[in-house]
Amino acid sequence: MAIERKKISMDGNTAAAHVSYAFTEVAAIYPITPSSPMAEVTDTWAATDKNIFGEPARNILGDTVKVMEMQSEAGAAGAVHGSLAAGALTTTYTASQGLLLMIPNMYKIAGELLPCVIHVSARCVASHALNIFGDHSDVYACRQTGFAMMAETNQQEIMDLGAVAHLATIKSRVPFLNFFDGFRTSHEVQKIEAWDYKDLAEMVDMDALKAFRSRALNPEHPVLRGSAENGDIFFQHREACNPYYEALPAVVEEYMDKVNAKLGTDYKLFNYYGAPDAEKVIIAMGSVCDVIEEVIDYMLAAGEKVGLVKVRLYRPFVAEKLAEALPKTAKKIAVLDRTKEPGALGEPLYLDVVAALAATGVNAKVVGGRYGLGSKDTTPASVFAVYANLDQDAPKNNFSIGIVDDLTGHSLPETEAPDTAFAGTVSCKFWGLGGDGTVGANKNSIKIIGDYTDKFIQAYYQYDSKKTNGVTISHLRFGDKAIKSPYYITKANFVACHVPAYILKGYKVVQDVKPGGTFLLNCQWTPEELDAHLPNSVKSYIAKNNIQFYIINAIDKAREIGMGKRTNTILQSAFFKLANIMPIEEAVDHMKYMAKKSYLKKGEAIVEMNYKAIDAGVDATVKVDVPAAWANLADEAAEAPATGARADLVDFVNNIVRPVNAMGGDSLPVSAFKDCADGTFPQGSSAYEKRGVAVDVPVWYAENCIQCNNCAFVCPHAAIRPFAMTEEEAAAAPASTKFTAKPVIKTNYKFTMAISPLDCMGCTLCVKACPVTVKALKDGNPEKAALVMTSQASQLDQQAAWDYAVGNVSEKKEIINATVKGSQFKQPLLEFSGSCAGCAETSYARLVTQLFGERMYISNATGCSSIWGGSAPATPYTVNRESGCGPAWGNSLFEDNAEHGLGIALGQKTIRQRLMGKVAEMAASEKASAEFKAAAEAYLATAEDGEKNADATKALIVELEKAAAAGCPTAPAILAEREYLSKKSVWIFGGDGWAYDIGFGGLDHVLASGEDVNVFVFDTEVYSNTGGQASKASSIGQVAQFAAAGKAIGKKNLAEIAMSYGYVYVAQVAMGADMNQLLKALKEAEAYHGPSLIIGYAPCEMHGLKGGMQNCQLEMKKAVEAGYWQMFRYNPTLESNKLSIDSKEPSADYVDFIKTETRYARLAQSFPERAADLFAKADANAKAKYQRLLKMGKLYE
Repeated sequence: MAIERKKISMDGNTAAAHVSYAFTEVAAIYPITPSSPMAEVTDTWAATDKNIFGEPARNILGDTVKVMEMQSEAGAAGAVHGSLAAGALTTTYTASQGLLLMIPNMYKIAGELLPCVIHVSARCVASHALNIFGDHSDVYACRQTGFAMMAETNQQEIMDLGAVAHLATIKSRVPFLNFFDGFRTSHEVQKIEAWDYKDLAEMVDMDALKAFRSRALNPEHPVLRGSAENGDIFFQHREACNPYYEALPAVVEEYMDKVNAKLGTDYKLFNYYGAPDAEKVIIAMGSVCDVIEEVIDYMLAAGEKVGLVKVRLYRPFVAEKLAEALPKTAKKIAVLDRTKEPGALGEPLYLDVVAALAATGVNAKVVGGRYGLGSKDTTPASVFAVYANLDQDAPKNNFSIGIVDDLTGHSLPETEAPDTAFAGTVSCKFWGLGGDGTVGANKNSIKIIGDYTDKFIQAYYQYDSKKTNGVTISHLRFGDKAIKSPYYITKANFVACHVPAYILKGYKVVQDVKPGGTFLLNCQWTPEELDAHLPNSVKSYIAKNNIQFYIINAIDKAREIGMGKRTNTILQSAFFKLANIMPIEEAVDHMKYMAKKSYLKKGEAIVEMNYKAIDAGVDATVKVDVPAAWANLADEAAEAPATGARADLVDFVNNIVRPVNAMGGDSLPVSAFKDCADGTFPQGSSAYEKRGVAVDVPVWYAENCIQCNNCAFVCPHAAIRPFAMTEEEAAAAPASTKFTAKPVIKTNYKFTMAISPLDCMGCTLCVKACPVTVKALKDGNPEKAALVMTSQASQLDQQAAWDYAVGNVSEKKEIINATVKGSQFKQPLLEFSGSCAGCAETSYARLVTQLFGERMYISNATGCSSIWGGSAPATPYTVNRESGCGPAWGNSLFEDNAEHGLGIALGQKTIRQRLMGKVAEMAASEKASAEFKAAAEAYLATAEDGEKNADATKALIVELEKAAAAGCPTAPAILAEREYLSKKSVWIFGGDGWAYDIGFGGLDHVLASGEDVNVFVFDTEVYSNTGGQASKASSIGQVAQFAAAGKAIGKKNLAEIAMSYGYVYVAQVAMGADMNQLLKALKEAEAYHGPSLIIGYAPCEMHGLKGGMQNCQLEMKKAVEAGYWQMFRYNPTLESNKLSIDSKEPSADYVDFIKTETRYARLAQSFPERAADLFAKADANAKAKYQRLLKMGKLYE
């Protein structure tokens, strides 16, 4: 009889963490999306001594897991190897490039027959582009390592078969790679049954565990393991492992049978599902199997003879067991692979199946195809297409599904599929804005439904590639039967749009609602105003399909409560009221419980605000009486195509950017990318997005402005810019353009501050940085403010003024300089990125482009800065409107960014030096004209001066063209590579996770090389991009992922390490503390003919700043005043006073400062005694660090 297990709602990562924790003594970890949550919850359980049931977090041996964060996945694998060698049961969690970094150690672990399980949320490996979502390209790359490989379909299988992997590795000595689909399975939430550890402990082979311990390295019984062997014995020795692998399948079956006996399941190495006499069979592994099963149920009911073989144990691949699982009636077989191996005869699983069936004498037609790369949604329509292909006399091989391949013709045709989901399943879809709390609220909602009703549940969350303020879509299903629908909802019973801009932008939101379904729109419009604001296509669909239409003004309600832009709990409450899943009073109680659980770490005040929001949402909805006339409205005319001077950019915007931004990227055919197959996109497309997601934007009062340009200096998205106009330019400006009474100082140019309400993210940094506004508010004279936040709708007339200024006003070179004011008259070449509102990183990077952008290379480490800087389809780096030049941006990987940047520097330098040599040869020739000699002399004399060399190069090219026309044989060769002639500025961008941890070795080597490269580190003190994990840049007492009990050791002093070389320019900067110091550091670093390192303090969403990211720049100032952050510049070119200490003696209390940030306040709340100890230690450490700086300053006098 099957045991009873507790049911609990969780995602796949949590399921893997729960089962692995039971068998783990040591976990060596490193963050990577989407596997990080496995390590995070393991660390949290260990730190708090509470598991998913709220019980003591102890493994089957009664111990707490020791968690160690390493500097990289390679380091984590090495630590796993060492811990296993010492005899401890050891686990790690990883994906994608991280898994590939572990491969060398995987060979060693397998070769030494060490029992181990690596849990992998399988993810795409970067090729022409980075993709952080799921496929099997990473795990397939490991099939030769000697690791056994176990595949799971869903969260319940992870829980059940994860145990089999751990149990089998202990007994067999063969290590396991246990994998499931990244995001689709790792992040999807289902209600599943969870193991009680006593049931797992009963199945452990304790003799095998004892034998593992006895084989461990130990000085008390010393051995050597891992010798170097020559060709005389290596081969034979390698073959000696064969008996272990030959015995492994039986061990796995043994534990599957034990699990089956406990649970009443029927797990096998290969499981068959479908008609016993099926003629058409699909073979697959991963989450697609649930989709296929759903389709099979539908087709069986229609009399079709179809089936599925689910691969469980992928390595070793047991041919006899596959043949045994196949119905004898199978005539045609389709093998689905979630990867692409260019140039191969087929993908890995297909080749394995073909070989296995040939070996076992199975006579059936076998074809293979690809699906789901990079988490491409695989729907029932695709599965129907696979079976339809098998109906053909000659089924297509090497096919693809889910896409339209009109370039090479490999795709299968797909038609609209019937609804295959179980009747009675309720589908809900929520469109939110990243950072508004929609996803968090829906995570709580689905847990409430799962844990407090008898419903089966499913929740999955879809994101665009922006940081916060991007599109989020929550897909929720619940019903009376298990849900096998791991694909997006396209027709829902309930749809909520939390961002009115989506309706105005033409997103197909309301079209997701089933006829007769419910649509909830969050907006500030009254029912009477809807007719004027809603697009005709929306009104028509609502009326024609009998949609129950509700509106709610959660925007103003959230402000009243004090929650800012976070409308989530108000809207969550409205959902429960409208959905009628349970009595609303009961739902409110559950919501408040979940709100407290979610937000208590941010303080009681935040919890209370959420309580008020929940209460407010219950009665805040308004039912809209839909006018019958709406049904007769014609749709709007299609949006006019984008236009512009750059044909390549315009084509890119019209053919790729706009469809993708309208959430239509899934329907783009392969041919749309034929001209950019190598992943190359034109710069500047983000200017066409005009997202309009800010509720409030700044309004500029020209009469109060002092023209300091501080507002533009801090703007992360370059959405506010000063312009100096000639009389003619001003006269041609739109009537909405505003000017100050005074011209730009020492000129006759008219001054305006242009603001783009549709590009602004509403962060408020410009208002906070305005000295006029700050003084006006301080003095109680708000009418004297120069910048004030107001509703976006009231400022839409400023869009025309903005468009005119950026498109028509010329740069005035005489007023552009390296001052705060002068720098902002230069066009920024980073604009409207996907960064969070208030982001510090983009403020720094934007400024760098204004100083050096037209001659700038950027090598960008994977991380936050690569995601906001280079996520398809928008490209926020752009070109100067007049010169056409701008940053050339490239991304390699996370770990090798410094080396990649050095490679760029060496490559262009090598070519340039060759050309310079030819120029010198020409100048030395008697045939050279006096004009050419003068131009060449000026060019060569300024060769290392980036600013002066630009004009010298232009003059040289003029003379080279004359020489070529005169018949010079050398000039044409130089002109053919003219773009290499001028001095370029090579920049290496990355975050602290890269610079302090995974990329430090490379960074150190690049700085030591002496080459002329500039490194800018955006120091957020956490791994911002992967969810806020601790790095070696994290400070003492800081709470972060992997440091749930507060970081106990100090921050790595990267600056001092670099300074120790003596020939590296080093600076620490903080824009909000001292803008001029930042400008000096940037100019000095770039001018230095050697390596430079600038570390910029970058407050982040993850820090939990008091008041939010609108205080980002102010937080930098406070950090410096409290001695939390020091500013200085070390300039090797100076004869004396090489170290300039630019921050004063701390004047504010360190501990008081850090307590204003949630990342520290959480520790005081959860571990008050530990917090007091660590905060005191951190305070003393900061004071000592400043004193050490002062001593170093004297040393360099």
